[in-house]
Amino acid sequence: MLAAITSIIPTANRALVLQKTLESLALQEMQPAEIIIIDASDDRETEKIAGLVIHGLESSIIYEKAGQKGAATQRNQGVEKNTNQVIFFLDDDIILETGCVEKLWNVLHSDNNIGAVNAMITNQQYHKPGKLTKFMYRLMSGKDMLTYAGKCIGPAWNLLPEDNSQLPEYNEVEWLNTTCTLYRKEALPSPPFPAPFKGYSLMEDLALSLEVGKKWKLYNVRNAKIFHNSQTGDHKTNVSALSEMELLNRHYIMVRILGRSSFSNYCKLFLFELFGITVVLTTAAGWKNLIPVIWGKLKAMRTIFFTKNKYE
Repeated sequence: MLAAITSIIPTANRALVLQKTLESLALQEMQPAEIIIIDASDDRETEKIAGLVIHGLESSIIYEKAGQKGAATQRNQGVEKNTNQVIFFLDDDIILETGCVEKLWNVLHSDNNIGAVNAMITNQQYHKPGKLTKFMYRLMSGKDMLTYAGKCIGPAWNLLPEDNSQLPEYNEVEWLNTTCTLYRKEALPSPPFPAPFKGYSLMEDLALSLEVGKKWKLYNVRNAKIFHNSQTGDHKTNVSALSEMELLNRHYIMVRILGRSSFSNYCKLFLFELFGITVVLTTAAGWKNLIPVIWGKLKAMRTIFFTKNKYE
């Protein structure tokens, strides 16, 4: 059964992984009417996958080369080509469990005030925090809560939803990732993802969902499940660049989207980054990457405090 949904999948050099995602979609009883693949690959392997006849997949596949490489910009390109009222942001490396799309669709249309819904990632979830982490949650949020799952606290610290059998099948949250998410087209800003989010585009999903969440409800659908087979890539190898991007993008969200620009918020941002570095040092790889991580943070701080029009 086809639904009035456009699925947008940004990809680059992951042809075989993408094929598994499409095969997973083919097993869904409800499928998107069209799938737009925006490809930034260095070869034609992904284009070949897009041209395959996949058993059970009824969706129309539209293939385009990316005008500019980057998760956010590729998604923006896909949205421009959309012809439906529901946008389905989908990563190229996930496996959907039975009924996932239909469950998301049903919740999205259960209330006209719901702007977006996403699936529960079975291998990436909120877990009960330790004493130090819980202290940080309380400090950043300014209050003690039974759970911080699905919240965005302090300097744009976004926490995953919780898969707890005692919870309802769908739960209101403060932010959504773009791993497997349905958005009403009317809820999206234009363009959906802001210009500063380039390349790997860390936290572009947080920026979008927080913006949409100002006017619309956001829900995580706990019984719509996926497995995220997260892949390595060239964009993840430059530790210093990722460290710099993480701080710059978080600062943008904190100040431009959340409006948290007071001195106390900057103190929380500093403490958050210090906490992140401390966590990194719990592993041997963390010690190995310590210097590039710190160097990236220092470059980001220079941009934040000494560069005019840094987000133009």
